[in-house]
Amino acid sequence: MIKVLLADDQRLVRAGFKSILDGEDDIEVIAEASNGTEAISQTRACEPDVVLMDVRMPELDGLAATHEIVRSSAVRVIILTTFDLDDYVYGALRAGASGFLVKDTEPMELIHAVRVVARGDALLAPTVTRRLIAEFAGRIDRPAPSPRLNSLTEREREVMTLVATGLSNDEIAAKLVLSPATAKTHVSRIMTKLDVRDRAQLVVLAYESAMITPGWMSP
Repeated sequence: MIKVLLADDQRLVRAGFKSILDGEDDIEVIAEASNGTEAISQTRACEPDVVLMDVRMPELDGLAATHEIVRSSAVRVIILTTFDLDDYVYGALRAGASGFLVKDTEPMELIHAVRVVARGDALLAPTVTRRLIAEFAGRIDRPAPSPRLNSLTEREREVMTLVATGLSNDEIAAKLVLSPATAKTHVSRIMTKLDVRDRAQLVVLAYESAMITPGWMSP
């Protein structure tokens, strides 16, 4: 059973998401929060697998709450917002969120997102997520490339670049003429070397380190 915490300051939004998710045999909404402070405390108390986190909430916003939750636990966070291009969302992805959804997403997409993130993958399939990262990575002053990148082999850098373009392990395998298992091993080794949680963090790091630049990915 996938345990979910809903964090949104609008009761009707929470009720709608709860109705959708509780209708699935493998998902249960175990707690709700109306602001970031409550989201943190409820996460500590209930230990959900996934938090659906609104960005703009009173007392403490979703960005700060996401940073604290990710910093202190293995709980996965999916960012929810009304806007598909939002500075706060990019900040939350940098803080460790595993994915991003707009609130008017289709019910099946919401259910799929919870399952994907719960099993440890990043929610990078929606093009809006990749577009958002490209958009805001192009606006910020990039820090110097992380010295951790020096630990990557040439093949691992190539794989990381393909991850950043949104390719799956199977697609990377086909492009590089590798087996899917080998591609998956490369991705796992890269995440270990760079000490990142998932593919979303790899994408952010690839942009901020100028391994890939805005405009490479489809809109």
